[in-house]
Amino acid sequence: DMAVVPILILLDLLTDVGGGGGGMPWHYGIIAVLGVLVLGRFGLNRLLKLAAQTNSREVMTAASLLVVIGLAVLMDSVGLSLGLGAFIAGILLANSNYRHQVESDIEPFKGILLGLFFIAVGMTINLELLLSQPLLMLAAALALIVIKTLLISGLLLLTRVSFAEGLRLGLMLSQGGEFAFVVFTQAGQSQFLQPALTEPLTLVVGLSMALTSPLVTLHRKLLLGAGKRKPGATPKLPPMEPEVIIAGFGRFGQVVGRMLSARKIPFAAMDKDPTHVEFVRQFGNRLFYGNLTRLDLLKAAGIAHAKVLVVAVNDIDESLLMIDRARAENPAVHIVVRAIDRFHAYELHKRKVDSVIRETFASSIEAAVDTLESLGYTEGQALAMAAVFREHDEAMLLKSMAHKDNIEELLQMAQQGRQELEALLEEDSRKPLSA
Repeated sequence: DMAVVPILILLDLLTDVGGGGGGMPWHYGIIAVLGVLVLGRFGLNRLLKLAAQTNSREVMTAASLLVVIGLAVLMDSVGLSLGLGAFIAGILLANSNYRHQVESDIEPFKGILLGLFFIAVGMTINLELLLSQPLLMLAAALALIVIKTLLISGLLLLTRVSFAEGLRLGLMLSQGGEFAFVVFTQAGQSQFLQPALTEPLTLVVGLSMALTSPLVTLHRKLLLGAGKRKPGATPKLPPMEPEVIIAGFGRFGQVVGRMLSARKIPFAAMDKDPTHVEFVRQFGNRLFYGNLTRLDLLKAAGIAHAKVLVVAVNDIDESLLMIDRARAENPAVHIVVRAIDRFHAYELHKRKVDSVIRETFASSIEAAVDTLESLGYTEGQALAMAAVFREHDEAMLLKSMAHKDNIEELLQMAQQGRQELEALLEEDSRKPLSA
C-alpha cells in the first residue's frame, strides 16, 4: 500500500513530461508532497487533538474530511492528482494517534463508499475480453497469483516461517490489490496508458481476486486430505496483541502502565482524554482514543486475546458497561477494577470481578498505620491492626451486598460491624507482642 504513493507521484510526473500536468513545474509536486508529510508528522496530531477536546464525533469527522479534501485540492493545485492527495491524507490519518477514533467515526460510511468504489471498478471491467480471450486472461491472472505467492513465501522464509505456512499465507495474499484499480484508472484518465492496455490489466486483477479464495480453499483441502498438516508442525506467527489493556489512563492507570513499562510488558491504553496521549507514545505502547464503552474500540484494542483488563475510569456507569461487554467478548479475561465508592464495589462484586481495588481504601489504611506508629505503637502492632481491619471490612462489604438498597439495614449492619471490629481489635491487643 505504501508503494502506491511513489507510484502515483511517478505517474503524475511522467504524465507531466507528456504534457498533461497543467503546466506546473514538476518539482512543485515533490516539494508539496514532502511539505505535507512533514506537516502531517508534526501538526496533524495537534489538529485532531483540538477536535477531540470537543468530545464531539461530528467535529472529529469534519476535521478528518477537512484533511482529506484539503490535501486533495493541494495536490491538484500543484499539478498532481486528487487521488494522490486523498491517499496521502489517508496514510497520515492512519498513522495519527487518533486513528482508531477516526476509523470508528467513519465506519457508517465505509461500507457505502467501498461498495461505490467496487461498483465503479466493476463498470470499468471489459467482460468481452474474457469472452474473446479466456485462456489468455486466465493465464495472466494465474501468472500474477503464482509470482506473488512465490515472492511472499520467499520473504516469509527469511523470517523463519516454515515453507508450508509461508505458502499458505502467500496464496492468501496473491491477488492483485485494489490500489491497482486506482493506478490504472489514473493512468487511463491522464492518457498515459491507452484503454487497450488498462482494460486487460484491470480484468486480470479482478480475476485474481475472484480466483484467490477458491485456490486457498483447494490448498487447505489438499493439505488435510494428504495428512500433511499436523498439530504444532508449523510455527505460529508471534502474537501482535498486548496481554494487558488499561482502560482509563489517568493517575491510577498511569501508575499501572509505568510499572508494566518498567518490566517491558507491552500494554494497550484506552482513554477519551487526548492529554494522555504523550505518555503512551513515549514508551512505545498503543493508545486507543475514544468512548471506552464502544465494542468496536474494545475489539480494536485486542480484548478477544487480552489476559488482563484494568478498568480505571472515573464514570461508574461506563466502567460497568465496559466490564459487561468485555466479559461477553472474552469470558476468560482477568478484570481488575478501581472502585470509586462502596456502592460501585457492590456492583463489581455482583459481576464477580476478579480484583476490586477501592480507590482510597489501601492508601487510607497506610495512613492509619503511619498514624498508629506516630502514637507509639510498634510497626508490627500497627500492621496487625490494619490486617484485622482490612479483613473485617472486606467481609462486611460482601455481607452488606444483599441489603445495598436498604438504608436502614445498612446503618444497622454498620453499627454492628463497628462493635465487632472493636471486639476484634481488643482481642488482638491482648496477644503477646512477640506474636
